[in-house]
Amino acid sequence: MSASYDLGKQGEKLAVDFLKNKGYSILEVNWRYQHKELDIIAQYNNELHIVEVKTRTSDFWQTSGDVVKISKQRNMIEAAEAYIYQNNIDLNVVFDIVYILQTKGKDHIELIANAFSAYGLEN
Repeated sequence: MSASYDLGKQGEKLAVDFLKNKGYSILEVNWRYQHKELDIIAQYNNELHIVEVKTRTSDFWQTSGDVVKISKQRNMIEAAEAYIYQNNIDLNVVFDIVYILQTKGKDHIELIANAFSAYGLEN
């Protein structure tokens, strides 16, 4: 596998541990719907959290809109709708980003809660 793939998988494991330590219940990791993937699906405070994990080795921080492009947001929303339908879930849905920066052997992890909304992006 590529170094980028390995970095992403390592980041997802860190994100799962990070969220568990914050009290999230992890429901799925790398859940797929057609060609779309949701990195982490979790439940916390009676909400369903759809979490995109972004792992970087550069200390250039971006805004959430730059980290997860509109096209990716639309794919996440479509996959989340399929997951909700297939599992008959009746919870509010929140889209989050876990941003991981790995530099000099250290991990900096940041949760960007409510990073974007499904409203207005469906079309």
